[in-house]
Amino acid sequence: MRLSLNDQARSLAHRLTDDAAALRVAPSSLPCGAAVIDCGSSVPGGLEAGRRFAEICMGGLATLSFTPLVLGGRWMPGIVVTTDMPALACLGSQYAGWKLDREGYFAMASGPGRALVRAEDLYEDLEVDESSSSAVLCLEARDPPPDELAVYVAERAGVAPGDLTLLFAPTASLAGGVQIAARVVETALHKLHELGFDVQRVISAFGSCPLPPVARKDPEAIGRTNDAVLYGGQVELTVDADDDALAELVPKLPSSASDDYGEPFGKVLEAANWDFYEIDALLFSPAEVRLVNAASGRSFHAGGVDLDVLGRSFGG
Repeated sequence: MRLSLNDQARSLAHRLTDDAAALRVAPSSLPCGAAVIDCGSSVPGGLEAGRRFAEICMGGLATLSFTPLVLGGRWMPGIVVTTDMPALACLGSQYAGWKLDREGYFAMASGPGRALVRAEDLYEDLEVDESSSSAVLCLEARDPPPDELAVYVAERAGVAPGDLTLLFAPTASLAGGVQIAARVVETALHKLHELGFDVQRVISAFGSCPLPPVARKDPEAIGRTNDAVLYGGQVELTVDADDDALAELVPKLPSSASDDYGEPFGKVLEAANWDFYEIDALLFSPAEVRLVNAASGRSFHAGGVDLDVLGRSFGG
């Protein structure tokens, strides 16, 4: 039976629309016919809206649940992400790899619609054979996507505008904070890919991440959401690989392997003149990583949670 990320995501988006009142989200339609779901800009949204946003973003290939985390004796709310198809769910779907910049509207697009567009070199290294008559994309943005953008996205995805669904939420929102924390496994997979490891060899993934307190403004929220992953994210990956290779690889995976590690992300970004591309790419990964060899049963661990930086970022 063929698996379609976009078909699964569209079904989940329909359920989100059906529960719009309870979830405090706002579905609407653009003149071109594309469906838009506001998950936290002009509406309150909420934690469950963010969890479903992340589920849609992963093409329905992951289970996400809220959980209390106790890190170094400190309690905080968190999210757990598990998937048995990590490369496809995290990089093939969830990764925010397509930059949309059209007529004054900018957003990084994530979600399964990227697998139809294939605008990123990343897909050359993934076994993704996506086909669907519908497309679903998730945008981290405060402003709703305009009609012209939806028409452009639909054309790139090869679907009719009426078969396009766009979800959006600003960073400084409950839903925005949840969906970014839910990228904790994705950051580990992306780091592996950047280091030249074949991510298809990752068999399953388990990750947890504290939920950052909602911020007043998006720049502050960008700092807090990134810090949640960089200093509080914990990931275990079950891998089919050689013990020696994993032992050599694991010290390079946590965020602490980067020279930019050690200060709240907001300060790092400010020092880089608010240019993400000036920041060491090796910073963007979980705080703590464990690799488990499925063949030998041995585990390889590196990194750890940094409560000091989390406390400074989260405000106490």
